[in-house]
Amino acid sequence: MTTDLALLVVLAVLWGASYTFIKIGVETIPPVTFIAARTLIAGGILFAIIRWRGLAMPGDAASWRRFAFQACLNSVVPFTLIAAAERSVDAGLATILNATSPIFTFLLTALITRHESVTVRKLIGVGAGIAGICLIIGTEALGGLGHELWAQFAIVAATICYAGAAIFGRGFKGLDPMLPAAGSMLCGAIILVPLSLVFDQPWTLAPSTASILALLGLSVFSTALAFVIYFRLIHTLGSVGTTSQAYLRVPIGVGIGAFFLGESLGSTAWLGMAFVVAGVAAMTLPVRKPASAR
Repeated sequence: MTTDLALLVVLAVLWGASYTFIKIGVETIPPVTFIAARTLIAGGILFAIIRWRGLAMPGDAASWRRFAFQACLNSVVPFTLIAAAERSVDAGLATILNATSPIFTFLLTALITRHESVTVRKLIGVGAGIAGICLIIGTEALGGLGHELWAQFAIVAATICYAGAAIFGRGFKGLDPMLPAAGSMLCGAIILVPLSLVFDQPWTLAPSTASILALLGLSVFSTALAFVIYFRLIHTLGSVGTTSQAYLRVPIGVGIGAFFLGESLGSTAWLGMAFVVAGVAAMTLPVRKPASAR
């Protein structure tokens, strides 16, 4: 259990750091090319691990169509939206807004699949999370419809995509969890690499050393390694325990952005972060069962 808890903190650090990696990377690498490279590198690493484990990717077209759809929900659209948004939004704010995925997962579940019960605590968590988002985005809206406002909405849209991916991903229960992870990453690369070649012409780019290192750090550590740890924890801690990193990574991600990028949050953003952390915690912390009478 001690090892699992340590890995949970490591996972929160890896995913919390991803927003700083993205912020540095997109300074000199266009978002589509940056994410195309991220999915290609991470997908290749995950595929190599799968082969090392002696597993084989599915060979039927139906499975790969599902991988492609999962890629759109879990990488192609949200990764690109976040990368584009972080050209104007701080990594810390992106961390906070993107951490609300459990809240949107619950809302989509309640509206569509209805496979989870609606409890008072979850409703309170939804309310707190939405209040946090409104506090963060609302101050920007009061100042006019600026570019940063639309970037923040793009991050929220990416978060909703992650929620849809979590629900759709339940359909891969019969597979080893690393297979859809690798399959969706590789499909994401297949979709994004041609777009990168057409629109960004990456051979004409001159990325900085910092952006290249950020891309490698994001791909190797915050994507491939994070997925390996994530799927290990799914088997040991379960889905509820593993999703608790969603509120752990908020202060970690904000702290990393402050330390390496010199970012700082305004008072309203701090209050919004508190609401988001409280809301996500209410959604993900397990309910203690009362002790049975002896």
